[in-house]
Amino acid sequence: MTIRLPGAGGALRTYEPRTEPLAVTPGTPFTSRTVFSAAHVVADPFADVSPDSPAAVDWDATLAFRRHLWSHGLGVAEAMDTAQRGMGLDWAGAAELIRRSAAEAKSVGGRIACGVGTDQIASGSLAEVRAGYEEQLALVEESGAQAILMASRALAAAASGPEDYLEVYGHLLRQAAEPVVLHWLGPMFDPALEGYWGSADLDAATDTFLDVIAAHPDKIDGIKVSLLDAQREIDIRRRLPKGVRCYTGDDFNYPELIAGDEQGFSHALLGIFDPLGPLAAQAVRVLDTGDVQGFRDLLDPTVGLSRHLFQTPTRFYKTGVVFLAWLAGHQSHFTMVGGLQSARSLPHFATAYELADGLGLFPDPKLAEERMKTLLSMYGVNQ
Repeated sequence: MTIRLPGAGGALRTYEPRTEPLAVTPGTPFTSRTVFSAAHVVADPFADVSPDSPAAVDWDATLAFRRHLWSHGLGVAEAMDTAQRGMGLDWAGAAELIRRSAAEAKSVGGRIACGVGTDQIASGSLAEVRAGYEEQLALVEESGAQAILMASRALAAAASGPEDYLEVYGHLLRQAAEPVVLHWLGPMFDPALEGYWGSADLDAATDTFLDVIAAHPDKIDGIKVSLLDAQREIDIRRRLPKGVRCYTGDDFNYPELIAGDEQGFSHALLGIFDPLGPLAAQAVRVLDTGDVQGFRDLLDPTVGLSRHLFQTPTRFYKTGVVFLAWLAGHQSHFTMVGGLQSARSLPHFATAYELADGLGLFPDPKLAEERMKTLLSMYGVNQ
């Protein structure tokens, strides 16, 4: 088994894929960490749609992938950035996704938390932003899922300063029926969120973020920090009220943040745990035994793949995630809602394939090789 892959400058090089996948099996629930995978959606490849059309979702394949994650003990973070919220999936599609996934979670006993945002409005007043959040919060709570209060493009545009964030989030937290996860998504994931929490100065923004938490600790299960800044996450983690968890969203530094230090650790809510699901679950079970080094030995080698998938423009990491799901056999095609499969280059795909194969992520390495060759042939690379 060999395959020719494009390298630097367009020259082809020969790569020899693995013949056996990494041996992982479903196991017992985690005891030391709470871990969510932010899951992608599977597009319907036969739908006659354009990139501007409402998303056409293959519901059977989408829910099957969630069952795959649940089978390994992972929670599913639904209708998040990984599911292309605001990048192909509109609120109507997200609402249907939340309803279906929450019902599926209930039927199989899987843990689920769902994103609450304001993407049904492009812009508006603070009152309209609050109403948008309220509509989505009500739907998530009615579905029986935990709510994740996501950052809002509309709020970023409408807010005049930190006080507006304090008012909007305070209003929402007071009416939340159960403790929520509070999500800070950085502008590297969505440029429209620049200056969130009322300031482009991250120290000032952090203070406002922590002020919101300090005012409502009983309504916040935890926070998800997606700033790709390990030290800032650690600093925030150490300043949280007792009982409020930190869920790392740092797809560059997750092994060290989950492992933690003498003053604490992070739980996880990560997009990279979509392709890494079984391996990540195995690593956390090793950590459950107290074997920090064994955990790091399993998870540290995955960081190269994660950093590759999340390289700038970071918001297009979803393309690599779906690409790997196709190679792994979790879906029959490489098509994305909004046509986002075109967002990365052939050399990017080739490197992603090689890194994932080296980790043993493909249950059927031969299938992955055949599908990679199919993609290469579409770009004019003959084997």
